[in-house]
Amino acid sequence: MWRTTGGRRPSPRRTPVYFTDRGIEELEKRRGEEEVTFEWLAEQLRTFVDLNPDFEVPVERLATWLARLDDEDDDE
Repeated sequence: MWRTTGGRRPSPRRTPVYFTDRGIEELEKRRGEEEVTFEWLAEQLRTFVDLNPDFEVPVERLATWLARLDDEDDDE
């Protein structure tokens, strides 16, 4: 289980199932019982981008999206 400090939960699962869902499902299956901090997650994302620079923009978008989940109105 991933622990957050609060805020709204993401919207319920939608269809269709995307290819990336397989990786997410593997993560949940293998590590779903663990608790991590956002500090740990940020370090893992930095390491991933260092090893895979082509993913810098998508990782930045994911990190920004996660950081702003609690924002009421974010038109950017």
